[in-house]
Amino acid sequence: MSSKAVAAPVGKAGPREWLGLAVLALPTLLISLDQSVLYLALPHLAEELHPTGTQTLWIMDIYGFLIAGFLITMGTLGDRIGRRRLLMIGTVAVGLTSIAAAYSTSAETLIVTRALLGVAAATLMPSTLALISNIFADPRQRGRAIAVWASCFMGGTALGPVVGGVLLEFFWWGSVFLLGVPVMVLLLILAPLVLPEYKDPEADRIDLTSVLLSLVSILSIVYGLKELARHGVDPLPVAAIGAGLVVGAAFVKRQGTMEHPLLDLKLFRVTAFTAALLILMVSMLGTGGGYLFITGFLQMVEGMSPMEAGLWMVPSAVVSILAAQAAPVFAERFRLSTVVGVSLLIGTAGYAMLVFVAPVGGLPLLLAGFVIIFVGVGTFGALGTNLVVGSVPPERGGSAAALSSISGDLGNALGVATLGSLGAAVYRDTIAPPPGIPVDASEAARASMEGAVGAARQLPPEAADALMTAARAAYTSGLNTIGIACAVIGTVSAAISLTMLRERRGATPSRDVPPRPSPVPDAPSPTQAVTPCNTGHPAHEPAGSATAALPAEYSSKRKA
Repeated sequence: MSSKAVAAPVGKAGPREWLGLAVLALPTLLISLDQSVLYLALPHLAEELHPTGTQTLWIMDIYGFLIAGFLITMGTLGDRIGRRRLLMIGTVAVGLTSIAAAYSTSAETLIVTRALLGVAAATLMPSTLALISNIFADPRQRGRAIAVWASCFMGGTALGPVVGGVLLEFFWWGSVFLLGVPVMVLLLILAPLVLPEYKDPEADRIDLTSVLLSLVSILSIVYGLKELARHGVDPLPVAAIGAGLVVGAAFVKRQGTMEHPLLDLKLFRVTAFTAALLILMVSMLGTGGGYLFITGFLQMVEGMSPMEAGLWMVPSAVVSILAAQAAPVFAERFRLSTVVGVSLLIGTAGYAMLVFVAPVGGLPLLLAGFVIIFVGVGTFGALGTNLVVGSVPPERGGSAAALSSISGDLGNALGVATLGSLGAAVYRDTIAPPPGIPVDASEAARASMEGAVGAARQLPPEAADALMTAARAAYTSGLNTIGIACAVIGTVSAAISLTMLRERRGATPSRDVPPRPSPVPDAPSPTQAVTPCNTGHPAHEPAGSATAALPAEYSSKRKA
């Protein structure tokens, strides 16, 4: 491609590009569904496979562990071998491992297939996000496209329990895994027709030592955080987190010495990129901890079934989707820092409402607060992701997308661990089992709300009611405390946004459309691969377009 062709302005995305977005929405929706759909199937598969308590935990957790662990590797691998190619490879792998999981005949087999499914799913998310950043060169259109992507992810998470409940009403437990097979077949058919290929021709071979270091670091930290949330402070999870941090430091040091690192540390010199990752982690910390106690309130205080609780979550999911769609429109009219900061403060108001929820008659206030919380979640879910992938060169899109996902995962795990422990501590300090309750039932109730529910089933109706009244009051006190903590976290997130995301003076809206990158074939020329999808000085980008000043190494490439 000639330099003249590279610099020539081109039109905005057309029907083919938007159809490509619809195709990319399929795996995004599927991944988020798979994260939550298994909860309802667990009792059914337990009856058939008879897993031990430890095996049950691994069946639930191994999928998310390996997605988080392989995101950096898969994001960089897509940059090297081609994002569409990796997406299709991952699609085949997800389809095959889903079938294997559905027909597992033992708990051990299901753990292995869930692990393989997690590795396969890790190829999809960074590939979809990176391709969106390439397909939509215009910052405004890219912002709207990423809002659609974020809506699919949030909607899938909320709809998982509902979809799972419907499937389990008519089919066996393995049907929740087969849900993705027709989606993957459709993706394999449509992807070559509507998705172009992009990759970085300057990339070198992937350093396997870096892969191992990143995998050990992330898995150790996520495992430790989850175990802290589940069992409280214990030497093993603390040691796992410490080991993960040490290995992570070794990984970072190694990346700084490599010409073609697995993770390009120069990305963190981009202020918008670093700020967006930080806000994602901090805000997801509050969301993870709050979500845990809110869903627990619905099931254990209000006595809802998992499916009923899932249905009550649908309004918040709808609100988050609407907020995500509206976010790019507001970002075009107002300062990005203001839009993100105000949305986070709105979410903070929702958390503050949780402080006043009562154990009796508290459901309306809880649901109203839950809906308001997701106004902030939806807005920043769209704008924050766009900030991350839009503020780096296109050849680093896969790495940026992976870091965006990891930041959210770590924030969620940290929130469940810290805020979950805080709420549990308040519960244990507050509960006062009534006189006359057997000692073993009182001890079980003091240990956890789940223990109180189980103990109440073994008691006469009058004693069970008295015990559950005390447990509900204590659990609600924990929820109230979580509301205070999440409100503080939301305020901190808003403060970070209003300071670190503040645009430089002169960053005014403009309708200049930057050059669109040409699709990179299997043997691209260097000129094609480094054609930027959001070139130009920040002063010529639309307000809130997510493009920020790049390091000198990248600036030279963007001008090539």
